[in-house]
Amino acid sequence: MIMTIIDMALILALVVTAVMIIRLRNLFAVAMLASVFSLLSASLFIALDAVDVAFTEAAVGGGISTVLMLGALALTARHETPARRNQLLPLGVTAATGAALLYGTADLPLFGDPAAPVHTHVAPYYLAATPKEIGVDNFVTAILASYRGFDTLGETMVVFTAGVAVLFLLRSALRLRGGVSDPHGKASGLAWRTGLSCMEHHLVLRVATKLIIPPMLLFGLYVQFHGDYGAGGGFQAGVIIAVAFILYGLVFGIPRLLRALPWRFIRASMAVGVLLYACTGIASMLMGASYLNYAPFGATPVEGQHLGILLVELGVGITVASVMLAIFIAFAARLPSQIKDEEW
Repeated sequence: MIMTIIDMALILALVVTAVMIIRLRNLFAVAMLASVFSLLSASLFIALDAVDVAFTEAAVGGGISTVLMLGALALTARHETPARRNQLLPLGVTAATGAALLYGTADLPLFGDPAAPVHTHVAPYYLAATPKEIGVDNFVTAILASYRGFDTLGETMVVFTAGVAVLFLLRSALRLRGGVSDPHGKASGLAWRTGLSCMEHHLVLRVATKLIIPPMLLFGLYVQFHGDYGAGGGFQAGVIIAVAFILYGLVFGIPRLLRALPWRFIRASMAVGVLLYACTGIASMLMGASYLNYAPFGATPVEGQHLGILLVELGVGITVASVMLAIFIAFAARLPSQIKDEEW
């Protein structure tokens, strides 16, 4: 009864937040409410015992997505431009789509139905086979990195493609606008060129950042290499590590961030993670197994699965962290002079 009340309260809060997002015209408030919506969704996932999904939603939706939306707002106006066209057609399309989705859910099994196909076919196999074939405590990691390794490779490719697309779009837009120049005609107009006001002169922020970043990086590594045994993995770890460096850039400025992590290194790491994942599958084929079958990597199939999952999750973490960091720099730096045109 208590859990039902909590679930209904979270759903109601989600609906209210969604309506407020639709009604508001202040884009900054919309970005903040979108973060609240993600955190409420993460809370609902926790109530449904989907801890891994909740972790991802909180890190990606409530964390890095908010930072990226704020970076995008730096390139746009603060308030939404009033629509000049009739909104009846978009409203009708949305209503029709929603009605079709509701109609499609009529044939779905009831929530929690033990006779649902997922509970009678796929899930029992994973629950029975994972301890013997994979040997990891976190069944979600076993499914995503081993049984559904192709799907996770596709998701990693989507993240990589999105990062490359953002970089190309921003580069083209800046070229059409004639690039970025210092409005004061000074070579030292660093804060303006980076699009961010450096907060390094704030002593409290500087000291707090230096104290927070090491534990953040350590926690990111823990999430990365502990995903076999608990909630976590490459996606969550990549976001956490990226946020640590983003915080450094926000406080100390983009130029110092680029000195710590050169732009060429960030750009190359975006592809290195995907290649590590893909080449792990190629290595398994060269050793006589099927693609992304990690059994030949160890003395026993279970040991091989452990090593293979470690490698592919590391590839996911590298790509996610690099892409998130590259997108943030692309929005915040707006092609600063530290990133030469030929390096893009």
